[in-house]
Amino acid sequence: MTLSPPLDLLLRARTLPVLVIDDVDHAVPLARALAAGGLTVLEITLRTPAALGAIAAIARDCPDVIVGAGTILSPDDIEAAAAAGATFGVSPGATPRLLAAARAWGRPFYPGTTTASEIMHAREAGFTTVKFFPAEANGGASALKSLAAPLADVRFCPTGGISPANVAQYRALPQVACVGGSWMAPDAAVKAGEWDRITALARESLA
Repeated sequence: MTLSPPLDLLLRARTLPVLVIDDVDHAVPLARALAAGGLTVLEITLRTPAALGAIAAIARDCPDVIVGAGTILSPDDIEAAAAAGATFGVSPGATPRLLAAARAWGRPFYPGTTTASEIMHAREAGFTTVKFFPAEANGGASALKSLAAPLADVRFCPTGGISPANVAQYRALPQVACVGGSWMAPDAAVKAGEWDRITALARESLA
C-alpha cells in the first residue's frame, strides 16, 4: 500500500460523514442529500444489520458517491464490505491480522490509532494515512498536534466528538487530511426524511 491513493481520497473528502444507518431505505436519499451538499465520500459504519445493504444500495444507485465501510473489526468484515461494494475501509483500531487483510484487499484503508506506538505500528505496516479515534476523548486537537509533530510523513483523519464547535481546531493542523463526524446527518433528520436540511448541513460542513 502506498501513501497517495488513501491520502488523495481523504483530501478529496475534506469532511467525511460517518453514518450509522438503521433502515436501508434511507441509504440512497441520504447519500444523494449529502452529495448535493458537496460530500461525495461517505463512511457507512458496520454497526447495524442494515449497514451492508446500505453500502450495496449506494454503490449501485449513486455513481457519483464513493462509499466505504467503517467499524471494520476483522478480515471477515473486509470481505463482507468488499462484496457489498465498499471502495475503502476504516477501523476503530488495528491488529496485525486486520492490517494484513487490509493490505491484501488493496483498497484505501484507514486503521484507527490513538497513541504514538499505534501510529508507528500502522506506519511500519505501510499505512501512512490513519484515523485518530476517538479524537476528543483522547485530548482533541492539541493532543493530535503533539502526536503528529514527530511523525511528519503521517496524515490523519480525526473522528469522534468532532462538531462545528471544534472542527476548525482540527482543520488548522497541517497533517490533518480531513475530519470525520456525523453532525451533518442528525439521526432525527434522517428518520424524518429532512433531506434538504441535510444538504444544507453538508454544505455548511465544507464552509
